[in-house]
Amino acid sequence: MKIKYLAAALAAFMLMGGAQAKEWPTQPIRIVVPYPPGGNVDVAARIIAPGLEKAFGEPFVVENKPGAGGLIAGEAVARAKPDGYTLFMAANGPLLFSPIIFNRPAYQWDKDFDPISSVSMTPMVLQVKPSLSVNSFQELVDYAKQHPKELNMASPGAGTSNHLVSERLQEMTGATWTTVHYKGNAPATTDLLGGQVDFNFDQVSVALPFIKQGKLRALAVTSDKRVPSLPDVPTLEEAGLKGMTAYTFTGLLAPKGTPQDIIDRLSAELQKILAQPDVIEKFQGLGAEARSMTPSDFTKYIRKEDQRWIPIIKKAGITAQ
Repeated sequence: MKIKYLAAALAAFMLMGGAQAKEWPTQPIRIVVPYPPGGNVDVAARIIAPGLEKAFGEPFVVENKPGAGGLIAGEAVARAKPDGYTLFMAANGPLLFSPIIFNRPAYQWDKDFDPISSVSMTPMVLQVKPSLSVNSFQELVDYAKQHPKELNMASPGAGTSNHLVSERLQEMTGATWTTVHYKGNAPATTDLLGGQVDFNFDQVSVALPFIKQGKLRALAVTSDKRVPSLPDVPTLEEAGLKGMTAYTFTGLLAPKGTPQDIIDRLSAELQKILAQPDVIEKFQGLGAEARSMTPSDFTKYIRKEDQRWIPIIKKAGITAQ
């Protein structure tokens, strides 16, 4: 009798859990962003929030928690109750790189988060100052090999995607240059425009106006296909580096243990939202591609990025110090 009673109680509990998941949401949902307002990750969160509100009938509130390379926001979400009411709008740096670079293992993406879906993919462009006498990626590599460490590459900070692409290319080509770190993208771009450094890797949305005005010259893009706004600029793969693509991704994750029903419902709605023409257009305005994935595919994508970039960070000894 006791066994039958326990089995019945367990079944009832499981049914209650399922009912609670189906009733979700009954209150506002927080989307925690690891950067200040106005950047690509913040804007991406604000683009998808209205569609999620319409789909689920509750407010999706964007909450900015900048600091420590995104660790403050990531840790807050990792420690939140896994009930579907706290979500993490993550990007490469805060999700994968910062725990290593800051030597602060506050969380591990695969142990502390449940991936929901990617949201956007932003490629970078390799651009040089006009006075540098190279007109292709191969010419840049050849020059760097002939003049080791002479060229200066402007980085917006140690461990950024821009910096890691530079490290990866040196590893793949055997060319070497000097990395000059700045506190953010704006001062790095200012010095490149002023000719104090020779080249950099930047998000297409930021670089495009300067390229169109002839203030900088684009040599290659890091996407898997040519960027529509720069149709004459080849990809790194076209330049001979097979498999060399790099994106700054944004994506939505939940604390580990969030009911699968909630994860699946959020992912399904994001797929619909990110296929809407006006949403696609808004991301294109950021130089990004709106791109959704299933929870399974997004998990595989993050794992692949982890396996590709973390060894580079460790080998190069990259730290935030």
